[in-house]
Amino acid sequence: MTRGAPSPERVTLHVPFRVVKRGGRKEMQLPEGAVRPSKTDNTLVKALARAFRWKRMLESGEFATIGDLAAHEGIAHSYMTRVLRMTLLSPEIVEAILDGKQGPEVTLARVLEPFASGWQEQRKVFG
Repeated sequence: MTRGAPSPERVTLHVPFRVVKRGGRKEMQLPEGAVRPSKTDNTLVKALARAFRWKRMLESGEFATIGDLAAHEGIAHSYMTRVLRMTLLSPEIVEAILDGKQGPEVTLARVLEPFASGWQEQRKVFG
């Protein structure tokens, strides 16, 4: 048996990435073209679930107004209206959030800000 070249004592591996803050957390951002495993943003998913639950409660007549529902849930009326706005997101964006395939610009803080009601305009903003 013959021996190959001796192994170096130290190997340096260069992995290009950036650390970015997303939803209050630090996350690695891989370079363009790198395959990124899908990772759901639990904060966004929870907010979506609450928004659709609250919408269903209002539509069923369980609560007459957003103010009544907000008081029952123990949260501010203004926060509830911002979260309820998430029910107006396009189905493609909602699906991407649930699958963890939304772009880095789709954060809870960003979707709670006013956004276009047209789905095509939303796609331009949220990717």
